[in-house]
Amino acid sequence: MRAVKIFLFFLMVGNGLYAQTDIPSKSPIEIIVIDSYITPETPHKFLLSFFTSERSISKIILMKKTTLEISNTYTEDHKIEIDLSKMDVHNSLFYQISATDSSGNITNSEVLEANLPVGIEISGDQDPGLFSICLGAVIFTIPSPTAVSLNGVNHWSLNKEIPIVNFYSAGYNYPSGYIGLEYSHIFDTDRRNYLRLGYKQIIQIPVIEYFAPGVGAFTDLNGYNGLSAELSIGLFQIQNVFTLYTRYRYNFQTINGGREFHELSIGLYSNFFSLNL
Repeated sequence: MRAVKIFLFFLMVGNGLYAQTDIPSKSPIEIIVIDSYITPETPHKFLLSFFTSERSISKIILMKKTTLEISNTYTEDHKIEIDLSKMDVHNSLFYQISATDSSGNITNSEVLEANLPVGIEISGDQDPGLFSICLGAVIFTIPSPTAVSLNGVNHWSLNKEIPIVNFYSAGYNYPSGYIGLEYSHIFDTDRRNYLRLGYKQIIQIPVIEYFAPGVGAFTDLNGYNGLSAELSIGLFQIQNVFTLYTRYRYNFQTINGGREFHELSIGLYSNFFSLNL
């Protein structure tokens, strides 16, 4: 009888182990981060987008203490934009993503990191103040002094470019490129006023800030139209808002054998009033 009991015990244990191996384990949800960066302009924003391998609802935990909802309906495509002006962030923003599928299975990512643009810190009690805003706006409107060579004669010009749309890539202190609108006035010529629209591609490099090749089109709104090619060099930043740059630009008319002219200018770049994408 004792031998029979021992046999039945091992039979039950064996069946239990076998049954457990037959139960498939639920795989964790894969979380694939697409974009994760902090914008350099104020107010600083954290932009995050990611995919999940299963349709899930999701949330984010910031600095291990603040939880925000990202997606409240089941989806594979998740994104959020977070205003950081009320947070204290030094050097890096640490965060964790939590995803829950329709069966209630929860997957938490590892703790991830988004770096602040170089030289910037965010404080929850940071307030730029009306004076700083007004001063920044005044500096932003300063035109760029420009030397112009036209038909072998040197002239002076004042230019003002406004970046109207910036295109951002993850983790960069500058946009990858931008579309700019510009007005130019050349002194002591028959054609003095020009309106320009162009695109610049920003390439960040060590030591200085960037190289920015660009192309554009211009018109004097009176029949003189043309194209331009240029190269800007960002030299250094001022208060993490403005970048001092120098630029060479070649302008030419595409029809009627029009005149060509060259420009060499110095100015300040900022995306102060731009639309950021």
